[in-house]
Amino acid sequence: MTAFTLAMSPLGITNLSLGLFLALMILLFILRIVLTWYPQANLNKLPFNLVAWPTEPFLIPLRKVIPPLGGVDITPIVWVGILSLAREILLGQQGILTMMNRI
Repeated sequence: MTAFTLAMSPLGITNLSLGLFLALMILLFILRIVLTWYPQANLNKLPFNLVAWPTEPFLIPLRKVIPPLGGVDITPIVWVGILSLAREILLGQQGILTMMNRI
């Protein structure tokens, strides 16, 4: 199989879309971490709400489990770790979907 036909297969499209989604979410959570350094930033106004609105539904349940440490909300850091691990397990060099694509 050529690289093009492999990329256009349903599994290739799934890999691409899942990879883009996970990369975007990791980027948004990293930006959310940076926004915590600026408490005066209003998360309900542009452009900050573009980062806050997609990430907040993920953060709310985790905040109930992990309280702030020393007044610092570490839940975005935890989500970066979770999403990075999921991306590696699914799409990494030895990832599940990557290995299925080689069969």
